[in-house]
Amino acid sequence: MPRLLCFGYGYSARALAQLLEPQGWTVIGTSREPNEPGLLRFDRDLRLLSEDLDGVTHILSSVPPDDRSDPVLDQMWPRFVTLKPSLKWIGYLSSTGVYGDHNGAWVDEGTRPAPTSDRARRRSTAEASWLVLGQEQKLPVHVFRLSGIYGPGRSAIDDVHAGTARRIVKPGHLFGRVHVDDIATTLMASIDKPNPGAIYNVTDDEPAAPADVVKYACDLLRVKVPPEIPFEQAEMSEMSASFWTDRRRVSNARIKRELGVKLAYPTYREGLQAILESQLVKREA
Repeated sequence: MPRLLCFGYGYSARALAQLLEPQGWTVIGTSREPNEPGLLRFDRDLRLLSEDLDGVTHILSSVPPDDRSDPVLDQMWPRFVTLKPSLKWIGYLSSTGVYGDHNGAWVDEGTRPAPTSDRARRRSTAEASWLVLGQEQKLPVHVFRLSGIYGPGRSAIDDVHAGTARRIVKPGHLFGRVHVDDIATTLMASIDKPNPGAIYNVTDDEPAAPADVVKYACDLLRVKVPPEIPFEQAEMSEMSASFWTDRRRVSNARIKRELGVKLAYPTYREGLQAILESQLVKREA
């Protein structure tokens, strides 16, 4: 039976597991500090044991590179090579941040990465390393460049409920985003149709201003919309501010054309509506 090993058992990996486990898959995950049964401990200084890899047929890594390099590749490259006869698919979750600034123009997988931040440069370097692993060792490596991830528990609906939603405005600045369930659907489609060496943008159809998303969430909840805050006056961390540096719109045409993906949430509107409906159902239950 297929067995998926997830390096970094986080939000996206769990969404994929929810699709695979009902089909008979075994899914195991790692964490730097395992806090639930079944998780394996893994970090830069602690590699997995050989028996942890027994029967693994698929690998997903969502572990970000640190200031040195990619810890998964540093620890596991030779082990992955020994798994070559049984490995059918490897997925690496990256970020659309590797594209850098394109002054609001559309980019696709053929656009050369031009990262502008140290974090994005590390991502781009990690991507290249994963692809080199695939090319040199003939392993089925795939790279997925994700836009801003949202979903249940991590959305503008939740921010409004928590009283933390802000409508920061920077004219002409649009963000791509993608619902976590659509990430899982895309990964599943790639697993079903491997194309070693492929890079896929995973994002919805409509880049949008964050202030518009917050307003729509408030309208759904029928609460007062918070005032606009000019970007220059907004207090935020250095990391948060860095996300506002680049302007680009990311095309998702390839996942539709090659993988046949049909997004359940093509814009933030459908995604936020579904999140709210799910919350209402839980309250009634």
